[in-house]
Amino acid sequence: MDEQPDSTGPALDRRAELSEFLRTRRARLKPEDVGLPDFGRHRRVPGLRREELAQLAGVSVAYYTRLEQGNGRNVSAEVLDSIARALRLTDAEHAHLTHLAKPKHKKKQAARPQQVRVALQQLIDAMDAVPAYVVGRRAEVLAWNRMAAAVFGDWAELPPAERNWARMVFLKPEYRDLFVDWEQKAIDIVCALRMNAGCYPDDPRLSALVGELSVKSEEFRRLWATHDVKEKSHGVKHLRHPLVGELFLNFEGLKLADDGDQTLVTYHAEPGSASAEALRLLAAWGTDATRAGSQSPSTSPSPSPSG
Repeated sequence: MDEQPDSTGPALDRRAELSEFLRTRRARLKPEDVGLPDFGRHRRVPGLRREELAQLAGVSVAYYTRLEQGNGRNVSAEVLDSIARALRLTDAEHAHLTHLAKPKHKKKQAARPQQVRVALQQLIDAMDAVPAYVVGRRAEVLAWNRMAAAVFGDWAELPPAERNWARMVFLKPEYRDLFVDWEQKAIDIVCALRMNAGCYPDDPRLSALVGELSVKSEEFRRLWATHDVKEKSHGVKHLRHPLVGELFLNFEGLKLADDGDQTLVTYHAEPGSASAEALRLLAAWGTDATRAGSQSPSTSPSPSPSG
């Protein structure tokens, strides 16, 4: 299934992204976190001072200041490693810092349409008891099977530009009802978008999506401003389905070997559990599940898209 065209916007400012990311990471650290004395009332800003961070990283204050101002030109991988250690960055945050400071010029890749291979669509269609879909780098739902439609709503009923997890979660109230822990789902989406923005700062469609959500959702603006990043490849989702009630589903996100910007996401329930029985019922209903549930995240069902 081909990626559908949508609106574009100006590219994200990579230097500003680098500056804000470093500043927010430094602000979240307390002196006692890194073995430094805390002089309490004498601190005018939260977190570590620049000179303290520079000392921990083993670089000059002037050098670190230039980096935090967004000037990552000629910075070495060794210096970035030292700063990452000083800031106590996670692996995902370390990778994000590297992408921002030493971009790999992915402008051409960002402009290339995302396509799902026919064989991959056939594979997820064959998973007749497993909700499965393919998500792209901007949180687009690129392909899905009938079980995914039964659980999450029939995305074929949405315009192509709205088949996007970020737009659905932040702009469609029915998804607040579907995800019991809506806040965590929203955080996960924003963190993933941040990671992709670091890899593709020149992607105009991604910047247009961020701009749209920033205008339309105060919650998105709040989460985007944290500059948090992380990769979540597995876990458990707690859903409240309009037909079968509560579902506890384990999910696995598998990046495709031939296209790391696409992720195959599958869901399953613990064998013998109430959630497994609920999935069995949804599988029996198939696309009728969305038709029967007038309050489900879509209006009416139709067959899943072809490859």
